[in-house]
Amino acid sequence: MEDALQRTGKDITQIYNCHADTIYKVCFMMLKNVVDAEEATQTVFLKLMRSDQTFQDTEHEKAWLIVTARNHCKNMLKHWWRRLRVTLEESDQKQLSEEIRHDDLLDEVLSLPEKYRLPIYLHYYEGYSTKEIADMLSIKEPTIRTRLHTGRKLLKLSIGGERYE
Repeated sequence: MEDALQRTGKDITQIYNCHADTIYKVCFMMLKNVVDAEEATQTVFLKLMRSDQTFQDTEHEKAWLIVTARNHCKNMLKHWWRRLRVTLEESDQKQLSEEIRHDDLLDEVLSLPEKYRLPIYLHYYEGYSTKEIADMLSIKEPTIRTRLHTGRKLLKLSIGGERYE
């Protein structure tokens, strides 16, 4: 087992620079709001700074950040104030297309129901295996494979089907 990574101010900056984009995208996938995703990303890195968690390697570190982001976003979605707000305003949609839009398919992924959105993103955009996603999300691996399959079907239907088979 490799030595656990120790964090200093410089290390936090390096970790942030390495993983902030991924964590922001995970938060946005769940919250669908630019401001909330930015706030959640900040909170996740604050939790990292306050944590005494040690990591085996950078992949373990990234997985911890993704799980922490997911849990924090789930808590944000449960909060009573969030239920009273409108989620995606016109200005947020324009900002989204400038900030994280890599291709038109990402817009379609964002429109998927939540249970398909994060597994699709983690598998196809971040390159995680179904086992790794299952571990991160605390869901059985066959369920992840089913969600990926169903998510692909939904994407195929939403973008016109035959062109992408």
